[in-house]
Amino acid sequence: MELKVVVHEAEEGGYWAEVPTIFGCATQGDTFDELLSNIYEAVEGCLSVDVQDIAVSGKGQQKGCEKLMDDV
Repeated sequence: MELKVVVHEAEEGGYWAEVPTIFGCATQGDTFDELLSNIYEAVEGCLSVDVQDIAVSGKGQQKGCEKLMDDV
């Protein structure tokens, strides 16, 4: 999977980065290497979803969700 990451120099020193395609996915690091490590961790955290936390509404969607739960 390829994702665009936008890296910024922080005013107070170090760096911060965001992934525009994943709402709220951002991190920071004192060095570029630390930032790179942190961005992998941030993306993994932003993309991990606990299926028990998913709200289901509508009859058709619930049926699909039940199928997903059976596959897990």
